[in-house]
Amino acid sequence: QLRLVESGGGPVQAGDSLRLSCVASERTYAMGWFRQAPGKEREFVVRLNWTGGGTVYADSVKDRFTISRDNAKNTLFLQMNSLKPEDTAVYYCAACPSGTYYYCRTYDYWGQGTQVTVSS
Repeated sequence: QLRLVESGGGPVQAGDSLRLSCVASERTYAMGWFRQAPGKEREFVVRLNWTGGGTVYADSVKDRFTISRDNAKNTLFLQMNSLKPEDTAVYYCAACPSGTYYYCRTYDYWGQGTQVTVSS
């Protein structure tokens, strides 16, 4: 069973940057980042395919966040710049079913999340 472990969250000021990491226990394919703010539903942030291409960003984070991956280390990253208070949420990485190279509608594997808190 694939396991995902996120890290890198924390409290920051508006305008600061954070880099989240997600380490997988084995090889992964297409992956994504999601977030859930207090009292809100989980929302899509960004996704990429197994090569690191095919990136798709939510409009709310476009031009501020950058997703990348290091397949040699089974690690997914999310570089977050110019953070805003509305970015405050628990951030989750997710992996598509095994063998899904480019895109999936349903993510089979989820990490436990890492809290990002942005104060104004």
